[in-house]
Amino acid sequence: MTTPRLVAFDLDDTLAPSKSAIDPRIGDLLLALAERVQVAIISGGQLQQFKTQVVERLPETTATVLANMHLMPTCGTQYYRLTDAGIETVYAHTLSDDEKARALAAVEEEAKRLGVWESETWGPILEDRGSQITFSALGQSAPLDAKMAWDPDGAKKNALRDAVAARIPDLEVRSGGSTSVDITHRGIDKAYGMRKLAEQTGIHLDDMLFVGDRLDEHGNDYPVLAMGVTCQAVEGWEDTAVFLDGLIPTLPTH
Repeated sequence: MTTPRLVAFDLDDTLAPSKSAIDPRIGDLLLALAERVQVAIISGGQLQQFKTQVVERLPETTATVLANMHLMPTCGTQYYRLTDAGIETVYAHTLSDDEKARALAAVEEEAKRLGVWESETWGPILEDRGSQITFSALGQSAPLDAKMAWDPDGAKKNALRDAVAARIPDLEVRSGGSTSVDITHRGIDKAYGMRKLAEQTGIHLDDMLFVGDRLDEHGNDYPVLAMGVTCQAVEGWEDTAVFLDGLIPTLPTH
């Protein structure tokens, strides 16, 4: 591709280990990148995760650099910008109370029917993220090793996704992270987020680069690849850091 005008990232297992804070090296690299191009983070996670994992860990910088940062929780159904004063809401498209109630009931009942409603968890299994309902099999705060061991081949999560999708066909049900299933309005995935980003910034998708760890056909980053955006596959934040070390010196400074 030509030199990207915007670089977008998945969050968990791309910029940081799942639900964990970014390493200081990533913080430095993100700001160095934002001095040259627009930088976006798109994840199924909620805004609070963006705050604790990334925003609160960034080194001090200028308002100009902050203005180049875009936050898109819940796959772009919410969109925020960074300013000197804090986080500014651009939009947030929430589910209705009826949609939330049906989604919560369907995912709990199907998880229990399939035997994947665990009794030993770290935090709540179900979470209302406003524009997204999320099922986390081991709870929102489960340690990484437990999450990786729970469903290594994705069979449990995919069976639950299919069962829930049959119950609420008017909503979108898809695999999220290693132990999660996300429910949103129809057509909501990271490709949706990228299209919204193009609308908001005026930057064409052909001028964007996406970095993610789940670009395989069943991964939650795959819709971005399928829509034709140039993508870089990584296998963890260390991989991302190495990639950025190579990319940043090639980008023009302003």
